[in-house]
Amino acid sequence: MTPLVLIPGMMCDARLFGPQIGALSGQRSLMLAPITAHDTVEKLAADVLATAPPKFALAGLSMGGIVAMEILRQAPDRVNRIALLDTNHLAENDAVKVRRKPQMDKVADGGLEAVMRDEMKPNYLTDGPDRGQILDLCLDMALALGPDVFLRQSRALMTRPDQSDTLANARLPTLVLCGVEDALCPVGRHKAMHQLVPNSKLEVIEKAGHLPTLEQAEQTTAALNRWLEEP
Repeated sequence: MTPLVLIPGMMCDARLFGPQIGALSGQRSLMLAPITAHDTVEKLAADVLATAPPKFALAGLSMGGIVAMEILRQAPDRVNRIALLDTNHLAENDAVKVRRKPQMDKVADGGLEAVMRDEMKPNYLTDGPDRGQILDLCLDMALALGPDVFLRQSRALMTRPDQSDTLANARLPTLVLCGVEDALCPVGRHKAMHQLVPNSKLEVIEKAGHLPTLEQAEQTTAALNRWLEEP
């Protein structure tokens, strides 16, 4: 059975996929690919490829999806299917770059916890009974990774390439999934990705924001299972 490589989002670790790892680990080999060591998407993708199996299924959420698309661009022959969750195929626009720089300055001055708590975490989730618990987990993951990773990942996002051509040239089972209330990577962005990829499947998860793997774990796992079983 094809191994599955999972790539977490910015300032996240394996815990982002905790429910999916628990559900899928008895069925196939899983590899969590950290994206913490470099400050360009191209180098992060090459790093994952250096340790990934020869052929693999690939799923990434948010920044993880951005790196996953670059992996597909660099090594299309090694990826046999791809799942893009709550992500963005476009290069970062100038307005977002302008907003990102003050955050980076604050983090460099020791303000990682404040930036995550006040500026980033509120954008992640929809309202729900588990919101507080998931936000606490997000903060724990970010603090465990630390400010240097935040700065490297921010620089990588600022200089990321547009992957529209990568998606248009894709000829593999593709899942495009997002939470219906994702404020960071809205549904319209995912519809555009779905339209670019021939024969892709679009799944919109109800009662979820940017992190459906945690907010609606069972629905997200079921969608991933359908994608993994697709011929």
